[in-house]
Amino acid sequence: MKLRALVFALLAAMPLAGCGLQPMYAGGGSGAVAQGLAGIEVPAIEGKAGWLLRNALNDRLNAAGPAGAGPRYRLDVRLDDRLEGLGLLSDDTIGRERRTLRARYQLVELGTDRIVIDATAGADAGIDVVSSEYATIAAEQTALENLSKEVADRILASLALQLRKDASGAGAARP
Repeated sequence: MKLRALVFALLAAMPLAGCGLQPMYAGGGSGAVAQGLAGIEVPAIEGKAGWLLRNALNDRLNAAGPAGAGPRYRLDVRLDDRLEGLGLLSDDTIGRERRTLRARYQLVELGTDRIVIDATAGADAGIDVVSSEYATIAAEQTALENLSKEVADRILASLALQLRKDASGAGAARP
């Protein structure tokens, strides 16, 4: 019975061997993607949402490892933070809000000012409006903190994919 399960598992895994699936952070901290992420500086972003997003980005970029010879890229980010009322109750008060955080970002190579990536990322969250104004404000702030982390994760994933693509393209061009 165990032999059948082992044979089945091996046969099921065979198609994956040729699919071209590769780990994103191949080589660990010394890999091309990790080094590229560690070489990104994030200048100040306007507003409270910008401060939260910049901190989230720096936390994730610094986790990739120390930059070798200083920053190689600059990540410019512009934010759009909106809070809108959605559900009207019978007494004409808002019962639900939606907070939306959108970021337009550009990864710029410092030596040449070439724009490596120009994209957007965003996330939104629903907030229940309750009778306590303090609780509603706290929920709005918590939503902003969570959205900034989610947008930072999306930006980082996009940057990592681009850096991996650039590294594999540069490696393929060499003799």
